[in-house]
Amino acid sequence: MIKIINIELYKIFRKWRTYIGFIAIAVLVTLIQVAILIEGESSINFVTRNLRQSFIFVGNILNGYLISYIVLNAITLHIPFLITLVAGDLLAGEATAGTYRLLITRPVSRMKLVTSKFIAGAIYTALLILWLSILSLGLGLLIFDTGELIVVKPENIIIFARDDILWRFLLAYSYAILCMVVVASLAFLFSSLVENAIGPIISTMAVIIVFVIITAIDIDFFQNIKPYLFTHYILSWKLFFDDPINVNDIIKSIAILAGHIIVFFTAAAIIFKRKDILS
Repeated sequence: MIKIINIELYKIFRKWRTYIGFIAIAVLVTLIQVAILIEGESSINFVTRNLRQSFIFVGNILNGYLISYIVLNAITLHIPFLITLVAGDLLAGEATAGTYRLLITRPVSRMKLVTSKFIAGAIYTALLILWLSILSLGLGLLIFDTGELIVVKPENIIIFARDDILWRFLLAYSYAILCMVVVASLAFLFSSLVENAIGPIISTMAVIIVFVIITAIDIDFFQNIKPYLFTHYILSWKLFFDDPINVNDIIKSIAILAGHIIVFFTAAAIIFKRKDILS
């Protein structure tokens, strides 16, 4: 299985579209950090403008932790579109290239093939989030240094000590990987249905957009189905920046996301196993 996964990873990283996500994240994060660096104090004044009427801020408020939080909050909803560029091509790309029949002639079961492709896609997804963490948190701390983290919520304001922050980011990025694997598994499912990679990419983006809109509309009917939509939990990484942390909500979110992955992958595996491959 490991050898097959390595082959699939090689096939993923030899395509130019694989690097679009890494380049896009590098450009976006760098631009955000440079803009904040140039603006300096005016940036932090803008973020805390409503708080300065009641509080006096001292110390290094504009630090790498705050920058990382801002970046993660700003682009989390946009990363799924980068994930679909690769995940949507995992199976459909074989059909487009005409290598489906060659693929199934290997002395490996279809289940192992589809599983190895899915795992390779999940690894790519994890590497993309890892790249985001290195640029936003690693580079952010290098440029802006450390300090306390101010998290402004509708109901309260939380200030985390500098020695109580790093582990929260590590868990938040780990949770983000799980969220993005859900997106990858959805694109993987669509990829098993068609023979052109454009279809899965567009379909996954359309589903995400529709789900996000449903989540945002304040209507009772939509509010009742919102807890069953994976997009409702994409921003739940913020739960790790509560004090105290609501463990039950986190476990519930992880369980629902994991359930989506299982359902999407199982459906894709069944479709692939029953697929009548003619070319």
